[in-house]
Amino acid sequence: MTTVLKLGGSVITEKDRAETLDGPALDAAADAIAAALASDAVGRLVIVHGGGSFGHHHADAHGVSTTDGTTDHVAVTDVHGAMTTLNRFVRSRLHDRDVPAVPVHPLSAASRDADGNLSLPTAQVETLLDEGFVPVLHGDGVAHAGEGVTVLSGDEIVTSLAASVDADRVGLCSTVPGVLDADDDVIPTVESFDAVADVLGASDTTDVSGGMAAKVQELLALTAPASIFGPEALDGFLDGERVGTLIE
Repeated sequence: MTTVLKLGGSVITEKDRAETLDGPALDAAADAIAAALASDAVGRLVIVHGGGSFGHHHADAHGVSTTDGTTDHVAVTDVHGAMTTLNRFVRSRLHDRDVPAVPVHPLSAASRDADGNLSLPTAQVETLLDEGFVPVLHGDGVAHAGEGVTVLSGDEIVTSLAASVDADRVGLCSTVPGVLDADDDVIPTVESFDAVADVLGASDTTDVSGGMAAKVQELLALTAPASIFGPEALDGFLDGERVGTLIE
């Protein structure tokens, strides 16, 4: 079994404060991941984390998004550097728990063509999985024909990876317990974007990658079952339980 897990940037950082880690939240997530791997409940695991107050802060400051690019090397370095810093924090917490986490940096491998179509080679990820590692990817900049460098969101990485590694389960750990309806109740299942479009809004904090609406749209494209859930349900998801909102 192969599982792709995304840790939302808003979960592991203080997203409204530039480059501020949420240490207790990251520790809790690392504890859950280590326990699931030790019990073999999760199988092979790929982790993707969002940018939170690290990458999003710099992307917003430089006016870079998933559609608006930059040819300024300083902007690219600021965004990528912040994300690699956050990636080191994530891996450090996992290493403290004997999780064999290793980095995979998308800027070095991914690209978009002029129509925005993503190419994300994953042979290295599959080989790392076969060799017993836990690859840890992250939202990043991406070389984009005609735009310089744009933002590659963690959500888009998740869907691309899930297809490439033939994932059996996909999970997005967010700050909310699932996709919420107009009364802030969790919607158990989402089968089409139109069914929830009216209740999906933009993120309350700086997010250059589209918020919940983008997450749902990306996950609907998958063949594997995908779940959106809050941090309190991470243990349950890794243990194979149905949690939060199921996207299918």
